[in-house]
Parts: sequence; structure tokens; C-alpha cells
Amino acid sequence: SRSDGTRLLAEALARLARPPRVLVSASAIGIYGDRGDEVLAEGATPTGPPSDFLVEVGREWEAATEPARAAGIRVVNLRFGIVLTPAGGALGRMLPPFRTGAGGPLGSGKQWVSWIAVDDAVGAIHHALFAGELAGPVNVVAPEPVTSRAFATTLGRVLHRPAVVPAPALALKLLFGEMADTALLASQRVWPSRLLSSGYSFRHPRLEAALRHVLGRSGGR
Repeated sequence: SRSDGTRLLAEALARLARPPRVLVSASAIGIYGDRGDEVLAEGATPTGPPSDFLVEVGREWEAATEPARAAGIRVVNLRFGIVLTPAGGALGRMLPPFRTGAGGPLGSGKQWVSWIAVDDAVGAIHHALFAGELAGPVNVVAPEPVTSRAFATTLGRVLHRPAVVPAPALALKLLFGEMADTALLASQRVWPSRLLSSGYSFRHPRLEAALRHVLGRSGGR
């Protein structure tokens, strides 16, 4: 599993006579659980029922870096939001229905979506390596979280397609089971407090501009 591999690496680094100065480890904003309209900076406590798979995975994944931290290595746990790239992930799966005009918000459309352009995801990794003041959890999201409805509307506008066909929560639960609640319908309004305070400059801080960039100037058609 992710946490087992991370722990093995952290333990191996801790045993080195000359360990590296920094370990940058991936995590995800799923660690926060379903939080409604609450604004979530890095100080927010991860919460969720035992059945919330993503919360538990996040906790275990970040805890696995503890041997490196205990050995004096600067550990940065990058909590990634939805990474925007047409090559895969959430956006890659959304594009086919949206391009046919059959896209729309998930569930009620009121849940918050926290995203990051792929260029900024890479930029945040580079920043974490060299920003010596960064340690612990760091939210890797753009400073513009949006609702699922706003995300769908913006993507439809970029693609020049309507985005009014909602995916009902019940249908999503039938298709994806418990993962629908934790990964598709959960509301996470995340703020990149530590990236901003440490001087990171976003290339794509606004959703529409980010989508136009990753999909091409023509809107990805």
C-alpha cells in the first residue's frame, strides 16, 4: 500500500549516515473528510467516520513519514486537491460526457471542489523542496475553490457546451458505492495557506483560465 511503501522509505532514510535534508511526500485533501462550507487551512483537524476510506488513507499515509521526521529530516506532506489535466484523473473522466453536452454538476452541486492546475501541482513540489520553512501538511490547491455546479458551468463554457445534466447522488451511489460519498459528493473547501505564506506564486489561480490552459486555447475541442 501507499503507507507501507512510504514507511519503508522513511525508515531507510532515517538510518542513513547522511540523510537527505527534505522528504516531500504526497497526500490528499480527502484527509479532511466531508466538511460542508467550512474553510479548511492546514490547521484543520482531519475528521470522518471510520468508514471514510480517504480520511483513514490520508492519516496512515502521513503518519508513515514519521520515522524521517523523528530523524531530523524536514518532511512536507503535500495534500493535493483535484489535479486538472486532460490526461487522466477527474477531469479526464469528465471530458467525454461534457464534450457531448451531457455533463453537469454531481449530486446537489452545492459541495465544494478544490482543484489545482497540473503546472501548479508540479510547481508546488519544486517549491516544497527548496522552501526551507515548509514542513508538515501543505494544501496543494488553487486559491479559488468552487462549488460542483460552478465547476460544471465553467467547464461547459470553456468547451462551448451546455452543462445542465446533473448526475444524481443516488445514481452515483449505485455506481460507485461508498466511494461516491467520500470521493465524489464530499464537500472540501480547502485554502492553500502555507503555499501562499511561503511565497508560492500560482501560475493559474483562477479556474476558467486554468481549464483553458490545460485544455488548449480553443477550449479543448
